[in-house]
Amino acid sequence: MCITDITKDGENMFLQIDFNSDEAIYIQLRNQIIIGIARSNIREGDPLPSVRQMADNIGINMHTVNKAYSVLKQEGFVKLDRRKGAVVSLDVDKIQVLDEMRRDLGVVLARGVCKNVTCEEVHQLVDEIFQSFLKSQMEE
Repeated sequence: MCITDITKDGENMFLQIDFNSDEAIYIQLRNQIIIGIARSNIREGDPLPSVRQMADNIGINMHTVNKAYSVLKQEGFVKLDRRKGAVVSLDVDKIQVLDEMRRDLGVVLARGVCKNVTCEEVHQLVDEIFQSFLKSQMEE
């Protein structure tokens, strides 16, 4: 497990990357950046570290960071600029986001059903996670 501290404008942003996970590192990096945006640790207009800087901080290949940034661009979370690098730019397409959430949640919920997780437990879990993001935003 690598917990990387990235300093941005005097504030620290922590990324947790688990090198032993079955999940690809670029996906973990993407997910951590999205969580940082949801918690307002990273805001619209904020530059992300350069590909080289991020790779050096985490100890991974630059191509892995580049792939994560490219996926974030495709998903509408960042814009890539040759001079400025990756900058958080939330291109909000709510219909697309809801479709993606439905697809992603479908698999997660199917796993829960297979393990006898109840609808009430799912609702409670979703509420807890959603509230943690809202609380983080209000603390800013």
